[in-house]
Amino acid sequence: MNKAAAPTSTVEDYLKCILLHQEREVAERVSMGQIAAGLVVAPGTVTAMMKALAESGLVDYEPYSGVRLTASGQRLAAHVLRRHRLIELFLVRVMHFDWSEVHAEAELLEHAVSDRLIERIDAMLGSPAVDPHGDPIPDARGVVAEFEQTSLLGCVEGAAMRVTRVGDQSAEFLRLIERGGLMPGTPVRVIDHDALADRLELDVGDPPRRTSLGPKAAAKIFVEPAEE
Repeated sequence: MNKAAAPTSTVEDYLKCILLHQEREVAERVSMGQIAAGLVVAPGTVTAMMKALAESGLVDYEPYSGVRLTASGQRLAAHVLRRHRLIELFLVRVMHFDWSEVHAEAELLEHAVSDRLIERIDAMLGSPAVDPHGDPIPDARGVVAEFEQTSLLGCVEGAAMRVTRVGDQSAEFLRLIERGGLMPGTPVRVIDHDALADRLELDVGDPPRRTSLGPKAAAKIFVEPAEE
């Protein structure tokens, strides 16, 4: 294998973007268009970078088919993602940032902090499994835990569930979810899926309060069965 590319912030951003798509998509490869949209760069720029990363042994690139991370690319991407998600949690728990604003801060800090500082943060926070939005934090070896989750849109009506993850981390969506009380850890039940009105009626919290949510938003909120 060729010598690995130096982990510049640009390289790290590309690898993390690919890893995030691999986490969320069922397709074997990530397309150039998905990466371009995620990083807000031109498709031609993505193609040139993929060729360079392939030469460095960090990705497996096939023109017109897409790209996937190699084992070494996966390790480096998970290392960056671990930094990002631990920083987000540190900013929320310790620095008292709002969860809707920590993503942008973590994007800057993830390239600047040392591994020693990250491990101190991890120890201070008690080696957490998830970030403030419920996304899994890779462990020190780069292993990302897999969770069996379904979205609110796929829930059986009346089943007792608990919010585990919010899939859209734009500031606007997070503020919407916070207003609705649907933070990770919150108990929730789908009371009625009104297809005609295109709304889901929910009981949220304990004690429960009634609220409603559109299907597009409900599809971005993931839950697991709650203990009753």
